[in-house]
Amino acid sequence: MHETESMSSRVPDMTASQEPSYDLLVVGGGMVGAALARACSGKGLRIAVIETRAPQRDWPASEIDLRVSALSRASQRILARLGAWERIAALGANPYRKMCVWDALGGGSIHFDAQSLGEPDLGHIVENRVIQLALWEALESSPDIRLVCPAAIVEIERTETESRVVLGDGQVIAGRLLVAADGRDSLVRELSGIETEGRDYDQRAIVANVLPQEWHQETAWQRFLPTGPLALLPLADGRCSIVWSATDERAAELLAMGDAAFSAALTDASEARLGALVVEGPRAAFPLRLQHAKQYVLAGLALVGDAAHAVHPLAGQGVNLGFLDAAELAAAIDLALERGRDIAGLWALRHYERARRGDNTAMLAAMDLIKRTFSNEVSPIAAVRSIGLTLTDRIGPLKALFMERALGLGSDLPPLARPL
Repeated sequence: MHETESMSSRVPDMTASQEPSYDLLVVGGGMVGAALARACSGKGLRIAVIETRAPQRDWPASEIDLRVSALSRASQRILARLGAWERIAALGANPYRKMCVWDALGGGSIHFDAQSLGEPDLGHIVENRVIQLALWEALESSPDIRLVCPAAIVEIERTETESRVVLGDGQVIAGRLLVAADGRDSLVRELSGIETEGRDYDQRAIVANVLPQEWHQETAWQRFLPTGPLALLPLADGRCSIVWSATDERAAELLAMGDAAFSAALTDASEARLGALVVEGPRAAFPLRLQHAKQYVLAGLALVGDAAHAVHPLAGQGVNLGFLDAAELAAAIDLALERGRDIAGLWALRHYERARRGDNTAMLAAMDLIKRTFSNEVSPIAAVRSIGLTLTDRIGPLKALFMERALGLGSDLPPLARPL
């Protein structure tokens, strides 16, 4: 069903004269918000998702989205359980089986291979629009979910028992549990008075698609440069998606270049590991920031995904952390329903916050440390970090531990992310 504004008839206990009221009100129907809503479907809850715009439904066969995600095994399991993975695979999900990381200054390197872990791959590179469309279609097939789209929030009124969201067209929607899944610059978080801590990296990530002279070998390549890391992510048609993080000054220089000059700079930055790289199509850039909400929950409110935390893209963990947030919040809601507790109460919501805040804090700190360490040009530090990379590459159990953590193979995962 593609008409999203006329779906209120699905929701019980509502008439035209009543203010719509829901058990779960998700603001943001992007990847993480849609995953959460779908995870909570079928539990007897009345659910609404408010989104500013519906996803793109079709595109030229040869066109690749500028924004892609490196989905972990845990994220794949979550999406499979939500009924979205089969559709994602049909639209295009390219596995990567190896990873090669090396330092531009010190020369140290580390290599990961799925075969050494007994795994078929290390993850999948998927266009963001593919993930969002598959999840959106899953929401459209869920009779207990109303999609309010397009819609913009102008005000939020919160009381002890509910939140009332005022939309730009004057419509008011109320919900017991309000979830902010509206991104890094979350309006819900701001209007709810939750502060963040962190800092701007004074870097921008340039994204584009490139055609390498040589086959990418189903390998994710990453080189740490003093001005920021460059990642080459393998796509199914032989091209690579790039994420080139650079200082604001260097990013401005790169964006001002013509295609030929940019391609030459990119080839040089990659040490021509895949031969000459030729940019195809447009380039875009977005500013990078370390950001963490000081709290994830209030009574009747929870933050998930980028609304709760923003991480440097050097390890591609942003959306994977968000999917784990969604899975853990869904698990906390399940527990509350099982115990007869209020899904919007702090008893339930603090289960979610305890489960995710510590792990997210550790990941943000690790990414920040790596970013700081590899952007340092002091020779002794460059030498030490390269030695560290090389030693880690040679210590099998340590390297396996890193990869298992990144893949989402641990035993402490929420039910949705555990092995099928």
